[in-house]
Amino acid sequence: MKANETVTTKKKTTSSSVPASHGVGRRKSSVARVWLRKGTGKMIINGRNFSEYFDTDIARAEATTPFKVSQEAMKFDVEVNVGGGGKQSQAGAIKLGFARALVSIFESLRPVLRDFDLLTVDSRVKERKKYGQKAARRKFQFVKR
Repeated sequence: MKANETVTTKKKTTSSSVPASHGVGRRKSSVARVWLRKGTGKMIINGRNFSEYFDTDIARAEATTPFKVSQEAMKFDVEVNVGGGGKQSQAGAIKLGFARALVSIFESLRPVLRDFDLLTVDSRVKERKKYGQKAARRKFQFVKR
């Protein structure tokens, strides 16, 4: 290569690599970051296949509720980064993040997702342990003598 030549490189950006939308869902101590990209409807969670990650049918059903509610959801591949809590609360966090990402693309889906309670945040968290007690509400056993 000669000294006066410049090299220009173009980055290839495919439609599948550019995220169409992003949503964050939380439940208990779980946080799920959900990215939607144009695709065929497959779901990847923490780099693993959806059916490998969730081992129970209940968790699988909860995480995929937005797919069942709207046909537009089937046009996207879902990539999720989730952490904290257990599998059940992670499924709830994924459901909320997925629904929020869909609403950011299709604002017309908001009433439909609202009817199925997919945009409602479940804000319940574990109550903290209090001093002088065995647990959050459990007291030490009373000793008469």
